[in-house]
Amino acid sequence: MAIVYLIDASPYIFRAYFSLPAAIQSADGRQVNAVYGFTEFLIQVLTKARPTHLAVAFDGSLTTSFRNEIYPEYKAQRALPPAELQAQLDWCFQVTKAMGMAAFIDERYEADDIIGTLATQVAAAGQAAVVVSSDKDLAQLVNEHISYWDFARNQRYDPAAVRKKFGVSPQQIPDLLALMGDAVDNIPGVKGVGRKTAAALLNHFAHIEELYENIDALGQLPLRAGAALKAALLAQKEQARLSKKLAAIATDMPVEYEANALKYSGAKRKLVEPLFSRLSFERLKNRIPIWEAPPKNDLTF
Repeated sequence: MAIVYLIDASPYIFRAYFSLPAAIQSADGRQVNAVYGFTEFLIQVLTKARPTHLAVAFDGSLTTSFRNEIYPEYKAQRALPPAELQAQLDWCFQVTKAMGMAAFIDERYEADDIIGTLATQVAAAGQAAVVVSSDKDLAQLVNEHISYWDFARNQRYDPAAVRKKFGVSPQQIPDLLALMGDAVDNIPGVKGVGRKTAAALLNHFAHIEELYENIDALGQLPLRAGAALKAALLAQKEQARLSKKLAAIATDMPVEYEANALKYSGAKRKLVEPLFSRLSFERLKNRIPIWEAPPKNDLTF
């Protein structure tokens, strides 16, 4: 059974940019610290996982996803990437392709949605998927076929581990965020409902729809400030529903999983050589653990 690794690029690109010195430069003097750190990360994944199938998903835009269409304030509080980082994003994409990895990007769907759709299709095919990310939202995808790997912390999550960390099951994470909100993505949630209260509610109700269908039963639960909580939930019902739409990862975007397309055969030497030379990544090139086999010589003697 194939194990398909689905990598969320953005967290590792941003992490590299803000943690590595700007003095890391290409042969022509351009800042490439984000590309360097991201490339090193990809090499580490190859070294540790030795994947047979993988894909890398990139965010196409911070302002044009379908979530912005239904809630313009989605991620609106975030500043656009610094110009020095923006200039490196295309190189990160080029490195990914040169390393022989399938790369996906879309202007309307986020990397989370690409991963969610591919992971769902992988699971439906009876195979296993490993989501590689540090974004907590992707934990909602975890099930018996899909696991989550926080690579930097080397922590792996199955459904039981997700419940232990978040206090709810993986499929309830959109409901958790619908209630408590998410300041990182500017998802409003229900004001006055924190993480503990949200998790407590979802231990009694499977999802927010069931919660609202049984809102009068709140008084029977061992929750503090029951009357005030009920009032807040009722007053912000539509906001909670909107927040769930924003938090839920799309699993039906227009992309199809094809095992052969995601099969990993190694880095492509003809692409790596000129690109890594331009980036001054000679040392990184020498650490690449898997290379694509050269084409067979069809000449006969």
